[in-house]
Amino acid sequence: MFDGNADSTGSADANVARLCALYDGLLEAPDATVSAEAETELKALAKIFDLDAERPAAELWPYLRAVLVRQAPTETSAVATQVEPLTVLLVEDDAEAAAALTEALDAAGHRIVGPFHSAEAAEAATALHPIDAALLDINLSGDATGVDLARSLKARWGTPVIFLSGDVSAAAANAELAAAMVIKPYTGRDVLDALARLEPAV
Repeated sequence: MFDGNADSTGSADANVARLCALYDGLLEAPDATVSAEAETELKALAKIFDLDAERPAAELWPYLRAVLVRQAPTETSAVATQVEPLTVLLVEDDAEAAAALTEALDAAGHRIVGPFHSAEAAEAATALHPIDAALLDINLSGDATGVDLARSLKARWGTPVIFLSGDVSAAAANAELAAAMVIKPYTGRDVLDALARLEPAV
């Protein structure tokens, strides 16, 4: 498993701890309710993790919690669906994570545009390289965020986006922009599995 930098990992832990504190009451009292704002966030998270967002909060949370708390995945798990090689935009401001993910994508036969550490540089590259999917960290170097870049890619090209981040709150608030989210820390297999589940852009 390769991690993002310590700051992003700490941020991910803090986000998960906040969500557990907010929703764990639903585990002990399924009839309990949460605020409208909390329910909206929960349903947005369900959508980005490809769960049925119409289910009650008490039914959604156990599944979401299992994803967020992240039991260590097995490295030997196989990608469920093989996909044709894709041209993938990679935007990740942690150099070590970007290098490891580039290696995993290349080994799987995908073509990589990047990696870039800023949204501005990545967006400029999309004018020169047609891309099939984008892997975007949310918190980046520069003024623009991964959310800003996702919004632009969706509007201009209809590009499928996968967020790579520990910032689950920002991902939930912008769930309509992404087809999926892979939480830091992640493995190359986690990202390849998410790519395999993407529906190609028309």
